[in-house]
Amino acid sequence: MKRIKAIYPGSFDPPTNGHLDLIERGSKIFDELVVAILRNPEKDPLFSVADRRKMLEAMTSDFENVSVDTFDGLTVDYALRIEARAILRGIRAVSDYEYELQMALMNRKLQPGLETVFMMPAEKYSYLSSRLVREVAQLGGNIDCLVPEVVGQKLREKMDVAHKFENGAQPTEKTHSDGRGKSSRKETKKRL
Repeated sequence: MKRIKAIYPGSFDPPTNGHLDLIERGSKIFDELVVAILRNPEKDPLFSVADRRKMLEAMTSDFENVSVDTFDGLTVDYALRIEARAILRGIRAVSDYEYELQMALMNRKLQPGLETVFMMPAEKYSYLSSRLVREVAQLGGNIDCLVPEVVGQKLREKMDVAHKFENGAQPTEKTHSDGRGKSSRKETKKRL
């Protein structure tokens, strides 16, 4: 019996609970699932490829048959290179279907032996996209229910840095050894 290796390609910027849902379910269908991060020089990503890889590796560490890799170029060429026989894709809405159908047909034209498998996300993730997560995070919204904990932490760190940069980094207040936050007038004059 042939073992079936599949790839789940995407930008994963950032990875979401919707991605994790598809990875978990895909890991039960395929013998091996490679989460493949596309390196796209045309996009201006929030996270580097290395950061996305670390987050995805942390998110998928409990799945023995799931690995994380990066690639550039055509998805079908990458699939052929690693001997994958299927591409896993998620479809949230009718608008996704049109785009994904077109991509699947083109992939079939380029590589007839490569199948595309569409999966619907769990209902609670049907609205979720990386773009929406980025927007909610950038506007200071709660993202805890949208992304795994490791991703939420990285997003908060990224947004804290961005907000400090936008607002002009404020000097940190020096504290005395006794924990008092403000300096006396005499100490302030000495520093001036």
